[in-house]
Amino acid sequence: MDIHQRIIKFVTTSNWFLFVVGTLLGFINTPMPFAMGILTGSLLVTLNFHLLRHTLYKAMATASGKPARSILGVVLIKYYIRFAISGIVIFALIKGNIVDPLGLIMGLSVVVVSIMAATTLELTRLIFKEAV
Repeated sequence: MDIHQRIIKFVTTSNWFLFVVGTLLGFINTPMPFAMGILTGSLLVTLNFHLLRHTLYKAMATASGKPARSILGVVLIKYYIRFAISGIVIFALIKGNIVDPLGLIMGLSVVVVSIMAATTLELTRLIFKEAV
C-alpha cells in the first residue's frame, strides 16, 4: 500500500474513531447542548469528508476520456454546494440555540485532528526509516 492510500485509510478510520469517542465523552462529561454540538459538528465534517473523497474518486475514475477542465468544474460545483449546505446547517444550529458553539467547533475539528495525526505518523515513519 502506498503512502497516499495509507494516509487516506488512516484519516478515514480515525475520523470515525474520534467521532464516536468524542461524542461519547461529550455526552458523559458535558451539558447536553455542548455534547450535541460535538455530535453534530463531528458528524457534519465526517460526512463532508467522505462525500468529498467519493466525489474525487469518482472524478478520477472517469477522468481518462474527458477533459480535465470539465471534471474540475464538476468537483468544484459539488464542493461549493456541500459547503453552502454545511454553512446553512451550522447557522441554523447556532441561531436556534440547538447546540453550544464551542462544542460545535470541537466537533468540526475532528477531520483536522485526524489529518494532523496522519501527517505526524507518516513523518515519524519517514524520519525513523531514514535513521536506520
